Amino acid sequence: MLYSTKKWLMLKSSSIILIPLMFWFIVNFVSIYDSSYIDLINFFSKTSSKVLFSLFLLSAFFFFALTISEVFEDYIHNEKIKSVATKTLNIFAIIMPLTTILCIFNLN
Repeated sequence: MLYSTKKWLMLKSSSIILIPLMFWFIVNFVSIYDSSYIDLINFFSKTSSKVLFSLFLLSAFFFFALTISEVFEDYIHNEKIKSVATKTLNIFAIIMPLTTILCIFNLN
């Protein structure tokens, strides 16, 4: 299978995974939007909320990295710059959600 085909399939599968997680996030965000800090901590203290939010972040950043790398491939013609931009994007897409997930799991 070609690299571009694999990338396209990963993009489509991550978007399918992201749809129910986005729906869950929006519903819960609306419910905790005007809540106090204690209510927010209580929400993220539940294991189910931690796991679903972690899955949401991981799939969102994975989707983000795939789509932005496509933009890099289309519009950056210098191979060195494209390589640095893609590597920086991948590092960002790994560090940011993992840092957030670690913070959420250490809330207790």
